[in-house]
Amino acid sequence: PRSTARFLSGVRGFYRYLLREKLIAVDPTLQVDMPQLGRPLPKSLSEADVDALLAAPDLSEAIGQRDRAMLEVLYACGLRVTELISLTLEQINLRQGVLRVMGKGSKERLVPMGEEAIVWVERYMRDARSELLGGRPSDVLFPSLRGEQMTRQTFWHRIKHQAKVAGISKSLSPHTLRHAFATHLLNHGADLRVVQMLLGHSDLSTTQIYTHVARARLQEMHAKHHPRG
Repeated sequence: PRSTARFLSGVRGFYRYLLREKLIAVDPTLQVDMPQLGRPLPKSLSEADVDALLAAPDLSEAIGQRDRAMLEVLYACGLRVTELISLTLEQINLRQGVLRVMGKGSKERLVPMGEEAIVWVERYMRDARSELLGGRPSDVLFPSLRGEQMTRQTFWHRIKHQAKVAGISKSLSPHTLRHAFATHLLNHGADLRVVQMLLGHSDLSTTQIYTHVARARLQEMHAKHHPRG
């Protein structure tokens, strides 16, 4: 279907040119429907890959402790990158173990953090955040080395660096850990509507794409481990 769609797109461009040059009176491709491609499956990581990625940061450095806490929160909460890098101190409640996240369309949601993420954020706040800030005031939870809100580009650079350290050769995207969060929850039996709420999706159909990823993983495991797979 994708090759057909590319071919039709090229043909349509050619006929639009002929129309502009007044060499034809009617564009016959207007009667041709483009094939339905569907949404591409989001890239995800195995649980072993995620463990390796989370363990990659160098904890002897403040930036490494920040990266570890940041990746733990990203995977534990399934945040969008923009939601993660814009987190402020007042949005996190370590005692209750929740984040107050401002999502798309200024919609607020509460997301549980989980024990591992809480431990790593507490350690980062205690041992590394003040060193990163160097005395500069900031309410950003995960500031850059300049003490400012991190950019998407900086975050992407850090996750690629840690993936390289972890020996992960798979193609990644800034939202890889968000995809892993959703896929792993579904693999372990989480309800689709609960995952929808945690991800902040307004439409359940957006979340349903992850069921295809989970189903593909189940089929792969069945083929690998079942005696008649």
